[in-house]
Amino acid sequence: MRAPHRTRQGVLATLFGPADEVMLELGAGGELTLARVRALLSVLLLLLPVIAAAGGLGTRAVVGGLALAALANLMAQLWLSLARRRRRHRWLPYATASYDISLTTLVLGLLAARDPAAALNSVVVWNLYMLAIAITALRNDGRLALYAGALAMLQYAALVVVLMAGDAPRPASLGYGVVSLAGQLERLMLLALMTLVACAIVYRMQRLVDLSGLDSLTGLPNRAWLLQHTPRQLADARREGRSLTLGLLDLDGFRRINAEAGPRAGDRAIRRIAMRLQRMLAEGESLSRIGGQEFVLLLRCPAGSAWERLDAVRRALADEPVAVDREGRAIALSFSAGLAAFPVDGGDLSALLGTADRRLQQAKRAGRNRVEARDA
Repeated sequence: MRAPHRTRQGVLATLFGPADEVMLELGAGGELTLARVRALLSVLLLLLPVIAAAGGLGTRAVVGGLALAALANLMAQLWLSLARRRRRHRWLPYATASYDISLTTLVLGLLAARDPAAALNSVVVWNLYMLAIAITALRNDGRLALYAGALAMLQYAALVVVLMAGDAPRPASLGYGVVSLAGQLERLMLLALMTLVACAIVYRMQRLVDLSGLDSLTGLPNRAWLLQHTPRQLADARREGRSLTLGLLDLDGFRRINAEAGPRAGDRAIRRIAMRLQRMLAEGESLSRIGGQEFVLLLRCPAGSAWERLDAVRRALADEPVAVDREGRAIALSFSAGLAAFPVDGGDLSALLGTADRRLQQAKRAGRNRVEARDA
């Protein structure tokens, strides 16, 4: 009975929690794509007043339409300029979503000035709300989808209340019919449903990203995850002046387990070691499996403290047999590791891995089953 509850908590945590590095990068690309589409559509808006003038619409209405189209083009170019600076402005998706929804409300308000029924029973303009909510899914942020949906429902509900308040007859016109309260409630419900659809798309995308970044045997982050997330962790450590140590770890003599106990025993040994290493992690630290028997640790502490922590695990592991051979004899497993401190030993992931690998090979040449934190 508790599993569904945990599932619901996981969904809510995904939607309300901050997007991870991969989703942020994808979302920045989506924001830029939307900015380009918005700029193109804004140019097309300039044609509408021309068409209206050709159809005999009054000069005042045509001038007003041109002014609104010019404003839309100006804002579209502003959003496009900001979106090209990928991820520099974290508030940009919320600003553009607010703009898209508020512009739709403004157009409905202008329609209401001429025909209240046109504002409340319009199909084409009202569906711009639906479009504005749907495209939030391209930003890959569940919080944004929820925000856009709530804003659209709030603004449209306010418009409905203003136009239908009091004892005045229900708005009606020859072209748009009579406005009904039930019809307006249905529209608000459709906005809520579109919000749920956008959230479901974001959640599904996050799950796919999560699964693509996990090692199938241990459930640990894999090399792709490490390459995507480490640059942001290094940037945060540099900005906050924190210590960060990268550890590259390789199991010693792992082929012996596969040869003497079988591949399944080897898999169980890897999972057991992964669990043992995970237990040493503090908040904000990570463990990744980047190869068959290679692991990478990112520890939020100086190299000296990292050496003490990892060496304690190494010594404890020597007393914990991880497999049994075909004759029932216990097989112990050790590891060698090299440490690299950020930023002293490297300013990016590639440099840190290079330094850690050099010290790992040094540990192996010195007899294995040891942790090296400095060059010999």
